[in-house]
Amino acid sequence: MHIHEAFARELRQGRAMVGAWQVVGHPVVAELLADAGFDFVAVDGEHSENTLSEIATCVRAVEAADGAAPLVRVSSADRVEIRRVLDLGPAGVIVPQTESLAEAEEAVRATRYPPAGVRGVAGRRSSGYGRDLTADVRGEDPAALTILQIETAGALDAVEEIAALEGLDALFVGPADLSARLGAFGEFEGEQFREAIDRVVAAADDADVPVGTIAGTPDAVERRWEWGVDFVVAGDDLTYLADGAAAFRDRFDLL
Repeated sequence: MHIHEAFARELRQGRAMVGAWQVVGHPVVAELLADAGFDFVAVDGEHSENTLSEIATCVRAVEAADGAAPLVRVSSADRVEIRRVLDLGPAGVIVPQTESLAEAEEAVRATRYPPAGVRGVAGRRSSGYGRDLTADVRGEDPAALTILQIETAGALDAVEEIAALEGLDALFVGPADLSARLGAFGEFEGEQFREAIDRVVAAADDADVPVGTIAGTPDAVERRWEWGVDFVVAGDDLTYLADGAAAFRDRFDLL
């Protein structure tokens, strides 16, 4: 089975998964992360310098490594951007900064072909350059994953309705943004933030959709699992690079 289909099926079933975040838009970085044993690599199109062309190259590099599935975080719920990214053929998209139920509905519709959505029809890489387009549009082939981030007060207020949206595949908590929006930046063990996490996880469980989040340090990985999530992004390439460099530099200081 194609890696995209296997990954999508297992994510939708709630299997525990671990991924990596890619900020540096170079295929070597994508290939190394995909070869490291992660289930998926999320290429960042929001907080990065990556162009659409660089994202496309990284999607191909992850696929070429044949071990992980490529996801792409778009910069917003803009349906034009979502369409252009989906045409590249990733396993799915992560949509950040969802502010309301209405915006979440529009984001999901942007990932689906008519009549369920408003995604434009074109024979690009996602459909084998047109060879599989008819099956894609008719819904005969598995659709790309649609993952919405819950990281605003508006999304939190409507999280039960968002989780239940037809066509939504998973939720993803952005801890930094959510804590900032709650007026408690970085207070991940605070009562207000933990109540928010519990609400998101409960909404996902009730709707039978998986929920994930990101851990910025190795120690944080275990703490994130304790939130009751189904999948975790275990750090990013910038952190790996900085920590690896510091470890080598510190070893030199011991000589």
